[in-house]
Amino acid sequence: MPEKTAPAPSGILLIDKPGGITSHDVVARARRALDTRKIGHAGTLDPMATGLLILGVGPATRLLTYLVGLDKTYEATIRLGVSTDSDDADGAETARADASALAAVTDARIAAGVEALTGQISQVPSTVSAIKVGGKRAYDLARAGAEVELKARTVTVGRFDVVARRPSTSSGTEVGPGIEAGTIDLDVVVDCSSGTYIRALARDLGAALGVGGHLTALRRTRIGPFEVADAVTEIQPDAAHHLRSAAAVAADVLGALPVTADEARDLRHGKRLVGAAPRLGATATATPAAIDPDGRLVGIVERGGDDLKSAMNMAEDAS
Repeated sequence: MPEKTAPAPSGILLIDKPGGITSHDVVARARRALDTRKIGHAGTLDPMATGLLILGVGPATRLLTYLVGLDKTYEATIRLGVSTDSDDADGAETARADASALAAVTDARIAAGVEALTGQISQVPSTVSAIKVGGKRAYDLARAGAEVELKARTVTVGRFDVVARRPSTSSGTEVGPGIEAGTIDLDVVVDCSSGTYIRALARDLGAALGVGGHLTALRRTRIGPFEVADAVTEIQPDAAHHLRSAAAVAADVLGALPVTADEARDLRHGKRLVGAAPRLGATATATPAAIDPDGRLVGIVERGGDDLKSAMNMAEDAS
């Protein structure tokens, strides 16, 4: 008898991305380690940034659309006193504040600036970003010397805490207790909605204080219910052991809706669950994960009048 082929890997992989590589580099490493091409990620991290990156593997890549919009937590360092063309340390310096302007940056002024950037705010994304303008990435246009104007968008910053203030490690003359003439570094923790640019927060805080600012360090520690503490730091050939099942992840994010074997079969065949819409009251969201009696993900369901219908289906052997 011919040997059975091992099933292709499927699930969600949490990665703690190191600095200096792109999110695409992480995906490429995972493809080699897991020997599959079908891998995607739920939200990029800049090369400078470290921290949590969520990968979808195999059929579970279909879940990524439900993960990209989750809120996030970042730890970052903002350098006040210097502006760059990318709003982070990878860019070229465009302006530097003088000593007198920096000396006037009090804790009270920083607190007021942070408060103004907390809550629901209107934010213009950084010019060097992946947002598309006329079909092209903003960072490609900016690097080609084109003028890039991005529209403001509404984002929510639930927490913007300054946990430390100190002079930076760059050289400079001290103009007050612990204040360097060149720059001030702020270590911050930010909880925010998807689509928030921490670089833009650094830029806008510096602008409000009249000294300019940019990001020198960024680490993503949380995406929705997922923590970087639970991520792997290296992708090894046995990385499949670290895959989380699509069913478990979908239930964590969307809530679980148990269905019978017959209901699972009907959903997989595109049929509605007649009169089942009231059952959504017991789930976390309006689009819960339908889980069969064996604990497998049937798909994501949504209301269709009084019925429940499939918004996304998973193959029976890939959940």
